[in-house]
Amino acid sequence: MAVTYSDRDIASLLQERKPLPTDWRNRISLRTKRGHKERHLDLVGATGNEFRLILRQNSINQLDFSVILAVQVPQSNQLFRLRRYNGKSHEHTNRIENETFYDFHIHFATERYQQRGAREDTYAKSTDRYADYNGALDCLIDDANFEVPPESQGNLFKEW
Repeated sequence: MAVTYSDRDIASLLQERKPLPTDWRNRISLRTKRGHKERHLDLVGATGNEFRLILRQNSINQLDFSVILAVQVPQSNQLFRLRRYNGKSHEHTNRIENETFYDFHIHFATERYQQRGAREDTYAKSTDRYADYNGALDCLIDDANFEVPPESQGNLFKEW
């Protein structure tokens, strides 16, 4: 990747407020595509950065999923993955730390992995914060300063 973001830049992008549209749940309803289901949602952050929420789940193995937040690199067609929440479907190794695990895990974009020529979100940590696709999505929404609109409740009381 031609662009490198510092850890400070990454933190700032994660902290940027990301308002979700009122129909966001409908717009992320997964669609079947060659053995998996996927969808993405483009958003504009409070300071104008363009973000993409990318969602994928294997059609057979429910533990094989990714919930990704990426930012559009300005003046390019590249996406920079800030966070990736993966299911418990494969082993992961952090090469710099020489650690391997098989668990639900969260990938983090880091300056040091970029400097070593690795993908920006190569580093990951095992987590017990979620145990399925929906839990991973909830964690990303909490971690990346998404602004969820109030749910439409409709009329709670029927008039007689």
